[in-house]
Amino acid sequence: MNSNAHDIKGGIETPSQEGKHALHVEHGAKDEDDSIASEPDWDPFTPFPIVEGAPEEARSQILTIRAVVVGCMLGGLVNASNVYLGLKSGWTFAANLFGAIFGFAILTAFSKTLGQNFPILGGSFGPKENSIVQTSATAAGGLGAIFVTAIPALYQLKLLKDPVSDFPRLLTFTIVSAYYGLFFATPLRKFFIIHTARELKLYFPTATATAMTIRSMHSLTGTAGRASKRKTKALGITFLIAIIFRVGSSYAPGVLWDWHIFTWFFVWSGYSNQALAIENWGWIIEWTPAFIGSGMLVGLNPAISFFAGSVLAWGIIGPLLVHNGMASGVQMFSEGDPGYDKWKGLVSFYSFNLKDPINSPSPRYWLLWPGVLVMLAASFAELFVQYKLIWFAFKSARKGIAMGLSTGLSKFGKRSPFLEKHSRIEVEDLVEDPASEDDQVKLWQWGPSLIVTIIATCIVLGLQYHLNVGMSILAILLGFIFAFLVIQCTGVSDATPLTTAAKASQLILGGASSGANLPQATAERLNLIGGAIASGAASQSTDLTADFRVGFLLRTPPILQWYAQAMGSVVAMFMSPGIFILFMKAYPCVIDLEAEKCTFSAPSAAAWRAVTIAATNPTIPIPKSSGIFSILFGILAAVVVIVRHTYLTGHREKYRAYVPNFMTMGLAFVLPQTQFATAMMTGAIIAYVWAKRNPATFEVFAYAIAAGMMAGEGFGGVVNAIFEIAGIGSSAHGVSTGCPGDVFCG
Repeated sequence: MNSNAHDIKGGIETPSQEGKHALHVEHGAKDEDDSIASEPDWDPFTPFPIVEGAPEEARSQILTIRAVVVGCMLGGLVNASNVYLGLKSGWTFAANLFGAIFGFAILTAFSKTLGQNFPILGGSFGPKENSIVQTSATAAGGLGAIFVTAIPALYQLKLLKDPVSDFPRLLTFTIVSAYYGLFFATPLRKFFIIHTARELKLYFPTATATAMTIRSMHSLTGTAGRASKRKTKALGITFLIAIIFRVGSSYAPGVLWDWHIFTWFFVWSGYSNQALAIENWGWIIEWTPAFIGSGMLVGLNPAISFFAGSVLAWGIIGPLLVHNGMASGVQMFSEGDPGYDKWKGLVSFYSFNLKDPINSPSPRYWLLWPGVLVMLAASFAELFVQYKLIWFAFKSARKGIAMGLSTGLSKFGKRSPFLEKHSRIEVEDLVEDPASEDDQVKLWQWGPSLIVTIIATCIVLGLQYHLNVGMSILAILLGFIFAFLVIQCTGVSDATPLTTAAKASQLILGGASSGANLPQATAERLNLIGGAIASGAASQSTDLTADFRVGFLLRTPPILQWYAQAMGSVVAMFMSPGIFILFMKAYPCVIDLEAEKCTFSAPSAAAWRAVTIAATNPTIPIPKSSGIFSILFGILAAVVVIVRHTYLTGHREKYRAYVPNFMTMGLAFVLPQTQFATAMMTGAIIAYVWAKRNPATFEVFAYAIAAGMMAGEGFGGVVNAIFEIAGIGSSAHGVSTGCPGDVFCG
């Protein structure tokens, strides 16, 4: 989940298992599923050797209609799944490996069965065309994060009208968001993939894993070919089972989906309120494929940290707050309601209850602030400890600018000794570009387009969101700056710090709006829209640069990837707002802060809204006790991160695995549903045991099964939303068996 396939854009950034495996292979480890692993002298800053047995692909066989269409369809599935998963839990995942594996299965079948009757679908299928499939899928699967963060927060603060009537303004916003990141990232290929890759050790682990997977699947020799078939079969079967299970279980959620164990004890014990008190805090077991799958990918440390954060927030602090009268919930049954005598002890602690947030907050509102602040503190501390890396990156940026200017002058027959001196690349750092000049994206293609997109962005933000040109330019500039840093971090560590970029941009924009004395509503709108612009630019730029890394390794012409990315973005800019509106029509409680019960808690939107209020409101409505605890918890998180990077080094580095991940702990405070942490820890334990006992099958099947579980549940959630709108959904035809209060709990 990438927020990359496993880097969580909604809040958490953790290196993927596939990414770690890629780095392992890069350094010469042997693995039956990766033929490149048997070449220990392979340099990760050179393209892969030509796949043995695979046909050489002509230019016309790379960017094909079938590759783009299939990639866009797969990316659209991921896009829809991400809106579901993001609104439910704040987690999203990228479409790169999903598109690469599923695209391979589909187009391999086409190439074998449709070659003669349907030439446009059949014909030989090679790794370069496969890279176009994954590029299209990544682009089409993008932009979903905007609709689980800033956009729902705008509606929760009543800064927009309603999603259906606002569709034109949502569409224009996604159009400009889709393309300024694309055009800005285009010249960054030369900078991050060619000029500074070796100097800064930019491996882009998940992108490398994607390229390695594509190469392995197209290998016609040894065990690699057999492993690729088993991998795609596992992905497809898991995907279908997850869809069927998500849709079917929604009609009997208390039996098939959520196990309300303490409600069962409550009933079996003759309605003893002690068991119901635990039920009130959401301690249930949920058989969610998406989070069991994500646990298989993120590993034990983030999963255990997530669970520990849930226990701390919703098992210790929350109950203590209520016990001491510092927070309160809302009774679900009033006197006179049917079932009151039996269920009068059923209480909800999940609404924000904003009638008196300082003196009488709900536990969810009190816990929101330490959750947000600890994520901020941890992410900024992570950025701080990378100061050397960032300094090297800016030095390399200066070198890249000098190189570009020097090249431009040389085309006019002029030269500058100063620029030549500062653009010199050391021989040992030189990376040879496999793409010829004809295969590069030209300045005239991306330069004027970037300028037009910036102008269009200012017009859209001005006319439809009432932001002045200065603030719009500031938001775009922040996006470009943070894109540079996010790509750098992703290339080195596979961690994509979009949370840091988004929250930092919100804080800067909050300061700017305060200095300009803007009205409160205007300042909040600027904060959310500006933050979305900045994080969107960083996200789109990172995705495209990672795709260029895949193309570099597989020798795919970058101009063809650029075209595929542009076409995939068309799907994303229509798909994301459309799916968001679908969910808002089916589940309007998402944008109602007073709702006591909602299938989707939208935790990322809550975090964005909290930062907006804190950054723009001169009198921050935070309970004093919550504020003090937030500061202390944030300091602890920052200190632990710094100690982890400065003290736990060398022979002590092995102890890093035992240091809590404060990003996931913070998300647990924001997310009022403990079942996700339980499911994730379950998946992490399964993966740990599986990898220990049978590492060979784990390497082949783990990612495919996990990706199928995540995408399958997400798409099943989309089907459920369609059924709800059509009147045949679980709310109309489901059963309440096993649910607390004898009320349907879907």
